[in-house]
Amino acid sequence: MEKLPLALDLDALRSFVTGIESGSFALAATRLCRSTSAVSAQLKKLEMQSGATLVMKNGRHLALTPQGEMLMGYARRMLALNDEAQRALKGELLQGEIRIGMQEDFGESLMPTILGKFRRHHPALRIVARVDRNHTLINALDEKTLDMALMWQPEAQLREGKLLGQCQMEWICHPDMDIPALLAQGEPLPLVMFDSPCLMRSRATTHLDRAGIAWRVMFVSHSLSGIWAAVQAGLGITVRTRIGMPENLRVVGNLLPPLGNLGITLEQITANGEDNSAQRMVEQLMVDALSGVTGH
Repeated sequence: MEKLPLALDLDALRSFVTGIESGSFALAATRLCRSTSAVSAQLKKLEMQSGATLVMKNGRHLALTPQGEMLMGYARRMLALNDEAQRALKGELLQGEIRIGMQEDFGESLMPTILGKFRRHHPALRIVARVDRNHTLINALDEKTLDMALMWQPEAQLREGKLLGQCQMEWICHPDMDIPALLAQGEPLPLVMFDSPCLMRSRATTHLDRAGIAWRVMFVSHSLSGIWAAVQAGLGITVRTRIGMPENLRVVGNLLPPLGNLGITLEQITANGEDNSAQRMVEQLMVDALSGVTGH
């Protein structure tokens, strides 16, 4: 009789996946409500079951070995299927529709991960996603055409959003742009911006005015992709956070006035008596995704 292959332990797989996604097994232990030693023991157990070293140290961070990288994809699918089966048996699979909005910075960099995980957990739930600018998302919330929206914290409006994190605002330009030369010559600083109203445009021009630095908007875009394209073409400097910043651009540094932080808020519309389980899960996925880019 042929010997059956050894089954991989699902709890050990969950510790493995959570450890890599968290960046440390100590943080994974906190998230899993276990001791660090217990999580480490599960990793060793998983390595014994798979007959391979799965994780190695890379400075202060964890890195997957080739075998660990291979297992990670299987582990995520196994855990997703296990969790879906548990919810189905308990009658917890969500159905219906959820309408999610995200500001463009988050839509391009975070939405694929968030929606992918959510879809795997609740395949029967219809998702309507909208990526747009802050003021458009606020109007959609007010008109109740969105259930929830992740966006930059409005500065001059009293709203009831939940603050999920803070991001440093940065002056960003093409590496070939000579900022010191522009400042020394007294030339107006060429800006690449959204049209008004725009939180980052207002922050940039206010700080330049206070510092006595001349400026001129050289390029106006209605989309974030247009902003990045113009900056990559060397048309000027923009103000964004590092979220989604193209790799071939650079942060200017201390040559220009510091801009401070900008909050990230989540606003939700929930009708009385309505089940908001889907919104709670999306919120947690957003918090998890943002932890990797804000340090919160």
